[in-house]
Amino acid sequence: MQRNPVTPKGYIALQAELKRQKSVVRIGIVRDIEEARAHGDISENAEFEDAKERQSMCEGRIALLENQVAAAEVIDPSKMKQQDRIVFGATVDLENEAGDARTYQIIGETEFDIDNGKISWKSPLAQALIGKNDGDEVEVPAPGGRQVWEVVGVRYI
Repeated sequence: MQRNPVTPKGYIALQAELKRQKSVVRIGIVRDIEEARAHGDISENAEFEDAKERQSMCEGRIALLENQVAAAEVIDPSKMKQQDRIVFGATVDLENEAGDARTYQIIGETEFDIDNGKISWKSPLAQALIGKNDGDEVEVPAPGGRQVWEVVGVRYI
C-alpha cells in the first residue's frame, strides 16, 4: 500500500469525515430505505431507488476514506527541523518577476485548499518547489504558459 503524507489536522479531518459517514449518513440512508419500503411496491418506488443510489455512493465514500486513513503517513510540520530546503509541510513565500507575492503550504492531497494557500504535494507547483532552497528560482508549467517564481521564504509551522 502506498503511503500518503498528511498533516495532523488533515488526518483528524479524514477520521472525522469517516466517522460522520458511518454514524450519521449511512444510518440516515438506512432509515430512508426502510421508510421507502414501508410505502409498498419497491419496483416503481422512486424514493427507494434514490435511497439505494445514495447508499451505494455512501459506501463508496466510506471505502475511499478507509483507504485514505489506512495509507496516511502523518507528518507534523511544526516538529520538523527548521531548514531552508522545501519539503512536505513547508510554508513557502514566493514572488514573481512582476512583484506578485504568494504564500503556499505544501500538504497532503486530501487536504488541499487553494483558496487558503494550501496545495497538494502532488501539484505541479509543489513538485517544482520540493527540494529547492530559499533564494532559488522555480519554473512552473501553467495553462497560461511557463511561470517563474523566486522562493523568498521557507518556514515550518
